Amino acid sequence: MVEHGDIRVVHRGGSKINFREPVITNDSRFLLVPSGECVKVFSTSTEECVHDLRGHTDLVTGVLLRPSNHLQVYSCSADGTVRLWDFTDGILIKTFVIGYPIYSMYASADHEGIIFIVTPLQSDKRSELFQLVAVQLPQSGEQLVEARELSGVLSDVSSNPAAITFGQGGEYIASAKGLQLEVYFFKKQKSYRFSLKEDNKKGGKNTFTCVACHPKDDCIATGHEDGKIRLWRNFNHKKEYTYSTLHWHHSAVSSLRFTPEGTNLLSGGVESVLVQWRYNQESQRDFLPRLGAAITHITISPDGALFCTSHSDNKITIIQSCVKVSAVIQGLVKGESVQTDLMLDPRSKALVLNGKPGHLQFYSLQRDKLLYNLDIVQQEYIHELGLQQFEVVKAAFSASGKWLATVEERKQKIAELELNLKLWEYDEQTQSFVLNTTISAPHEAQITAMCFCQAPDSQTTMLVSTSKDGHFKAWQLAPVHTEDESPSWSCNFVGAYRGLLPECCSFSADGSLLAVSFQEVVTVWSPASWELLTTLSQPPGAIRDLCFGRLSCSKYLLGTTANNLLCCWNLLTCSLEWSTCMETSLLLADPLSENMAAFCYQAGFTDLFVFKPSEPRPLFSHKAVCSGKVTRAVFAPRDEMLESCEESSQWLNHSQLYFLTQNMDLVTFTTKAEEDKLMAFSKQLVIDDSITKTPFHLLLGKHRQQQNQDVASSLSADRTPLPQGSVAIKELLQTPAHVLPSTSFLCSMFVQSLLISITDSSAHGPRGENQHAEEEMESEKEEEDSDEEMETRTLRPEQAPVGSQATEPAAAPLTKAQVRELRRVKKLDHSWFSGLLDS
Repeated sequence: MVEHGDIRVVHRGGSKINFREPVITNDSRFLLVPSGECVKVFSTSTEECVHDLRGHTDLVTGVLLRPSNHLQVYSCSADGTVRLWDFTDGILIKTFVIGYPIYSMYASADHEGIIFIVTPLQSDKRSELFQLVAVQLPQSGEQLVEARELSGVLSDVSSNPAAITFGQGGEYIASAKGLQLEVYFFKKQKSYRFSLKEDNKKGGKNTFTCVACHPKDDCIATGHEDGKIRLWRNFNHKKEYTYSTLHWHHSAVSSLRFTPEGTNLLSGGVESVLVQWRYNQESQRDFLPRLGAAITHITISPDGALFCTSHSDNKITIIQSCVKVSAVIQGLVKGESVQTDLMLDPRSKALVLNGKPGHLQFYSLQRDKLLYNLDIVQQEYIHELGLQQFEVVKAAFSASGKWLATVEERKQKIAELELNLKLWEYDEQTQSFVLNTTISAPHEAQITAMCFCQAPDSQTTMLVSTSKDGHFKAWQLAPVHTEDESPSWSCNFVGAYRGLLPECCSFSADGSLLAVSFQEVVTVWSPASWELLTTLSQPPGAIRDLCFGRLSCSKYLLGTTANNLLCCWNLLTCSLEWSTCMETSLLLADPLSENMAAFCYQAGFTDLFVFKPSEPRPLFSHKAVCSGKVTRAVFAPRDEMLESCEESSQWLNHSQLYFLTQNMDLVTFTTKAEEDKLMAFSKQLVIDDSITKTPFHLLLGKHRQQQNQDVASSLSADRTPLPQGSVAIKELLQTPAHVLPSTSFLCSMFVQSLLISITDSSAHGPRGENQHAEEEMESEKEEEDSDEEMETRTLRPEQAPVGSQATEPAAAPLTKAQVRELRRVKKLDHSWFSGLLDS
């Protein structure tokens, strides 16, 4: 058995970016987002991920700007460490070892060198009791520092980061849990507790969900499960406290934030509407509706210019002052569960699975970014808990990617199950899928599996679906007889076997065989005549997965059973070739090779085995690939085949294997050589620090420099270049646009610098100055006479005084219009530009 060797398991994205509240930097340029075991740094203007801050070995649970240095950031993790980063360069500065799992982190400028963290009361992740403790961060020059000095602040707090916040710059800290609000004053070393009844008179739930403190006044805002917001005042006296109530949300308030000046209060919840309340004028409020999904977190930049909302569909929306959505950062959409299989779009090579309700998401594996959503249900989604709505549960692509089949269903307690089978055709003009055929109630019960015939040379396009109603149906694309007629789908065959329920189905690579499992029996059919060719029924156990072998192993059919068996049948002898005992959670075949992958679950972890059905020894195995059970994976064909000579990594030459963990992380396998190649390629893209990094210079710098050299060499024999010309152009390109004068003013000056200078004796001495004064006072006719005089002088350069450029060859005579324009340019005031050059 070949172990993993130089093959490594690599995180490729897909992590939650809405797990914890993001942080906006002081200059509002970057957004720091906890994502899995790293912190992603996004640009607020381009939405692109600039770099990742990697180093934690467990889930990152919080990000916090360092109060004493706004260019550094703290991150905490369930691995029991707090790390200090320089987020602009992505450099790890220091690691503080706490020794306990950390669930959230807080800091205040008044408490320098101290952070406040939430940890379990016992050093156990499964503990449900949490405490808020203060940690003194030691001042040490070492990179790894022990920080074991913990002092308790509050003993019973919530693990939800939104339930704890600082007030009045760090004078007190407020914590909400259940039906109790606790305020701890640091100077008094005393805490006050305020309780609410479980239900109010109207039946609303008073449970606290989030808390926010006013930056300047003694006011605490709390959100509740019934949608109400309470503003607490006078809480430094336990018996004299008061609160007022605001109510707009119809469900629980998930996040509250005051603006830095304290003039507004922002709130959000399941309605996907950002509500802005005016402080002390709560009757006046503004709304930013239709943000797409329930709001989970609200963040405000330190200058109050940007708002940021995290959403339940793994999305972050950047908003400019509660008025306009300026950017959307969309991760892999986390629905309630992954209903469809992981698929690969044959055209765009994008990963496809169900995303937000009623949609399929197309996700780029290379860029770790959502490309677009395809609306399958085409109905407005109603944000209300407990309401049953249509969901996409199955999807499949044809071999060419021209056709897409989807199944949507809606379960209701009283009414029957509603089913729709939809066939989508890819439109070359619109570059998207267009609905072609809708089949209402294709089966009488839930559809269990669906697959296309993937034969590349097949004459007809065929789709097979199996259902719990005991039947499988073959849907075929009807031929088109006229040009005006559009293609449509119809049912071609209905099959069953002894009243048993079909579970799964699979076509052979050439499309000549169809295997359908009916509980413990595997039936093999001929799609050409729909004749039942044979049945396979050994060993006993319900069949859960079916896969045909590929290429040289096409004579084999593999399946997994409910009795934890992996079976391989030989279709030539119609007998069981081999079987092995393993709890296989997922079985899939590589479309470009004979290799097959089996994910096996045992002892809380998943192992991977890659093998060929014809060989008894696995090609590759990897123990404990991830924790939990893997139920979704896909082989992605490579654009360029790898040339790997290592036996352990040859299975990665044609395709790359991706799988989803229970935490919805997208993980893949890669070789060390492939990683080194990517690193070398990324280094080629790094720009030299000596180059002026302006848009003009990056786009035109090298070409303009070469062009200037060519022009200078060609003109060196004709004239002496202007001494300040290159400096002027350089200053013009590098000076910020908002401090430059208008373009019309600069244009005349720029054209003048390109004109050939005229040797004129009138340009020197008192006679030239007198002539200039006379020309300004003369009429149009006298100007023409002076023009002729200037032309004759131009033709006689030997009469020029000693101070002029006598070595310059005679220039061509200028026209009257050119001389007149030149005279106008000379009158312009260029004193501002000479001052700019002197500076």
